[in-house]
Amino acid sequence: MKWQKWQKTKKAIGNIGSTLSLIVLAVILFNVVTSKMSGENPSIFGYQMKAVLSGSMEPDIKTGSIIFIKVASDRDQFEKGDVITFITEENILVTHRIAKVKDGGSHFITKGDHNNGPDLEPVHIKNIVGRYTGITIPYVGYAFKITESRLGAALLLFLPGILLIGHGLITLWRTMRISENYRDSEAQTPNE
Repeated sequence: MKWQKWQKTKKAIGNIGSTLSLIVLAVILFNVVTSKMSGENPSIFGYQMKAVLSGSMEPDIKTGSIIFIKVASDRDQFEKGDVITFITEENILVTHRIAKVKDGGSHFITKGDHNNGPDLEPVHIKNIVGRYTGITIPYVGYAFKITESRLGAALLLFLPGILLIGHGLITLWRTMRISENYRDSEAQTPNE
């Protein structure tokens, strides 16, 4: 009886893990396809996902995480302590905390939580992409970043198909084994 209960629990855990993996894969796939088609970062209900690949915001935001940001609008007001994602003059996305508000809220001094000092260049409000929502998915950022390359995007498009074919072959093989075992047991059972 305990063995059957363990098998059911194991199957349920496997199903949950598979479902979560498919959801993450679908979200990343959606993000890649829409960004490749439009040339922009996709937004879902005013939110975007961004990969964080440096440790400047540790321990709150782990290296390799995906974060969700609320896309900034013209009416947004930012204050000291807000965590924002912005574009630097070198066209690099950075997520840091506002350490100081300058010029009546048009410029901000930012700092990574794990960095010793503030960033050298102030951030102009027009360079702010969005505000961090506090939602983080650890380690998915690495996969997210890989999909930005052509090879990674192609792999992401073909991987689900390969996995489905593999799953189908395994299911077929198991069904054939069960069928063979059933036939063998029928052949060995004397007829009454």
